[in-house]
Amino acid sequence: MVRERRRFSNAVLLGLAALSALATWMFELLSAGSTSGLVIASSVLALGAVGILVLVCLLFLNGLRMVRREGRSPTNLLSLMGAVCVVAVVALVVTAAVLRTPVMIGVGVAALGLACYLSFLFLSFVVYAFLYGRLRIRRKADYVVVLGSGLIGGSTVPPLLAARLTRAREVHALLSRRGDPPVLIASGGQGPDEDLPESHAMADFLTERGFPAELIECEDRSTTTEENLRFSKAIMEKSDPDYRCVVVTNNYHAFRAALTARRIGVRGQVVGSPTAAYFWPNATIREFAAVLVAYKRTNVAMCLLFVLGGVLAWATR
Repeated sequence: MVRERRRFSNAVLLGLAALSALATWMFELLSAGSTSGLVIASSVLALGAVGILVLVCLLFLNGLRMVRREGRSPTNLLSLMGAVCVVAVVALVVTAAVLRTPVMIGVGVAALGLACYLSFLFLSFVVYAFLYGRLRIRRKADYVVVLGSGLIGGSTVPPLLAARLTRAREVHALLSRRGDPPVLIASGGQGPDEDLPESHAMADFLTERGFPAELIECEDRSTTTEENLRFSKAIMEKSDPDYRCVVVTNNYHAFRAALTARRIGVRGQVVGSPTAAYFWPNATIREFAAVLVAYKRTNVAMCLLFVLGGVLAWATR
């Protein structure tokens, strides 16, 4: 992490360290043979079971709220789908334990392995993303880059994007106190249902609230996060090859944006702006799914290993 904060391997190593510490602690408690140790170990296991039940309930409630407030698009159903998947895995494992048929044992082993693997990655992702989002801006920067997120009615900045712009102004003010005021790059192209590029609407939003127009530069070609960063990088490198920047997005998106920024060579850190509490769980699941896809070769290989484990469990019964 000292060398490079923007690595997913940092999250995995943090998760492995925490898991190893917990396993060691549980082993010491159980091997001691004392009543207090057994009580503590049993309490930890019971707490884990209750945590799964609470998680399912919260995901269901959040999924229903998302549908009511945001509509029934597939991306808004991720919380509900997550709750259903957790219930399905638990039911499958319990059924395999009760029936003990070779096929059910094989399926149960594979499902449990996949669930544990994905749960470990998800918890590691959430914890490290939380920590990354709270790192202080330690260096001076020449640019503040704000990532676009779509417009309402084709021309109006939505609350999600307004939060990014407000956070960008705070970052800009902080950096200005350390030296020359940085240039703010509003990054976002024009979608098929938009009347103007997102970056132009973002610039208007800022200038209407007193931000100096001469410190704003628009990047108006991008349609994805990667293009936001790639095209903004070209603008910064053209002006100053040794630039440093701070990228601003929403808190749930900050870590994945940081991973993308590192991959394409953007020099700088990513900071997040607040997001509505009801929107955060569903958005975090979506970000995690995108990270899994970004590392698809590794994840497919690991998933195949767990499936193979299920096949071996079936074959040896």
